[in-house]
Amino acid sequence: RAHSFALPLFGALVMAMARSAVLAALLSPGVLAQQAGKVVQESAPPMPLGYCTTQGGCTSEPAAVTLDANWRWVHEAEGYTSCITEGRWESSFCPDGANCAKNCAVEGVDLVGYESVYGVRSIPTGLEMQFVSDSGTMGSRVYMTDGADEYKMFKLKNREFTFDVDVSTLPCGMNGALYFIEMDKLGGKGTGHNNAGAKYGTGYCDAQCPHDIKWMDGKANVDGVNGICCFEMDIWEANRMATAFTPHPCAVDGPFICEGRECGDGDKGERYIGVCDKDGCDLNTYRMGATMHYGQGAGYEVDTDKVMTVVTQFITENNSDVGDLVRINRLYIQDGKVIRNGDSLVPGAEGDSITDDFCSGQKAAFGDPDDHRAKGGLKNMGEALDR
Repeated sequence: RAHSFALPLFGALVMAMARSAVLAALLSPGVLAQQAGKVVQESAPPMPLGYCTTQGGCTSEPAAVTLDANWRWVHEAEGYTSCITEGRWESSFCPDGANCAKNCAVEGVDLVGYESVYGVRSIPTGLEMQFVSDSGTMGSRVYMTDGADEYKMFKLKNREFTFDVDVSTLPCGMNGALYFIEMDKLGGKGTGHNNAGAKYGTGYCDAQCPHDIKWMDGKANVDGVNGICCFEMDIWEANRMATAFTPHPCAVDGPFICEGRECGDGDKGERYIGVCDKDGCDLNTYRMGATMHYGQGAGYEVDTDKVMTVVTQFITENNSDVGDLVRINRLYIQDGKVIRNGDSLVPGAEGDSITDDFCSGQKAAFGDPDDHRAKGGLKNMGEALDR
């Protein structure tokens, strides 16, 4: 069985796991709010999505994308004055988190705005995202929804997830990213003063426990003290030169608002003390010695000058939906040919897929802490995929 959709990438891009699917392009400064604006009617770009089984073939499912609230205009709920100016909260509206949530609104985006301001537009086979839009905005992040007021839910154990991608325009230094995260399917709507919810792109979290998410549980993170953490499954982090897929398990269910050492802030020397595995267990074939597996030109097994289909399989111990997750496989399809993932040549970390033994061997080979195993490894990641 497979969830599949076509997703051409034309900028730094992402997709967010168990509770919602997220697509995102990075980076740009942004703002967030909790009330729903009334100036522009939200018009989510549609996104093709299919659900496939070996017996029944493929059927289409309703889906669209919505812009992360961090990128949207935020203004006083009953007027037009911005609640954030040059990255700072306006104290007249935001003396504290709760009042800020009551006083400010996150605005909708119409289809013209999605394309001209944020560089996001639907195309017949999927979605195109420009890193620099026609108006000069750099980056965006979008999440997959059911086309209405909820994030799209995916159950991935004993299934495969498939998408088409074009990274030919992504040079070295850019990151096109597609991942799953354990967001609340309503985007936190109904919590505290959050009346905007998934339709307006609220509720983000990831395994890095970011401090720059402005709203958490219906309050403004005015001083940036808190971070927000959750499981993260990076399906695709890539440009035309290299690619990796990476599970990031956590010791807590998400979304989880962290403070202090539980955030695992690297600049405080606490990276491996926090609740999430920030390093993750990545499988980057170039890093693991398969230098001619993926790259630009006909000399590589996977030629990034061409569109490719990327398949990620989530294998359980008993090949059932309820078994423990034990392996994550990667396959490519290009020019009608199925291409298996490149084999690791690193002693002690052999193989072409992610397992707990591969992860521990990789950590030992490169001298890194095995935080993946410490945070529960693939079994724990699989339990998050069940939620």
